[in-house]
Formats: sequence, C-alpha cells, structure tokens
Amino acid sequence: MQAPCQKIVWDVLPAIRAAIAVELVRCGVSQVEASKMLEIAPSAVSQYISGKRGYRIEFEDTVKRSIERLAQDLKEGKVENLVARICDICKQLREEGDQCGSQTTGCGS
Repeated sequence: MQAPCQKIVWDVLPAIRAAIAVELVRCGVSQVEASKMLEIAPSAVSQYISGKRGYRIEFEDTVKRSIERLAQDLKEGKVENLVARICDICKQLREEGDQCGSQTTGCGS
C-alpha cells in the first residue's frame, strides 16, 4: 500500500518540478539558471527536460496554466516563496482530482 504522502514525494512533486523546469527552458531560461531558480541540481533539470524523471503525471489545463504562471514569475524574479507556490499547485491538484492516491483522506487535506 502506498500512503498519500509517499505518492506526493515520489510522483507529484517531481512532476510539478519537471513541468516548471520544462516551461522555464521553453521560455529561454538555461538549464543552469532553471536549476538555480528551482534550487535543484542542474542534473535534475536535465533529467526533467529529457523525461527521465518527473514524468508520471499528466496535468489538467488549469494546473498547466498555474505552472506556466509560476515559471513566468520565476523568470521575472517575482517569486518570494517558491515552496508556497509549489504547495499551492499541489493543493490545486488535490482539489481537481485524485493525484495523491486517496480521494477522501491524506495529502494534507
């Protein structure tokens, strides 16, 4: 049995970070700069871009738009609390569906 928190750590958060990294690079940010913005290793960004990591979840359009806004805000230096913004996206996922593996409990609800 996989606990909802385990699902978030192994699948949801990497998928969110991957989507942000892909969007940053698509917007012209280098992989090295993206890694600094996301406070992760450049090798992690490379793996996200190549699809070797963080690819297990397909996001709905509303979540994709939130990720695009976050990437744009990161690029423009407008993000004061990256963790809070990522948490907001995770909460949005939980509200829209069962991305965490439990429809009724868990995932910080």
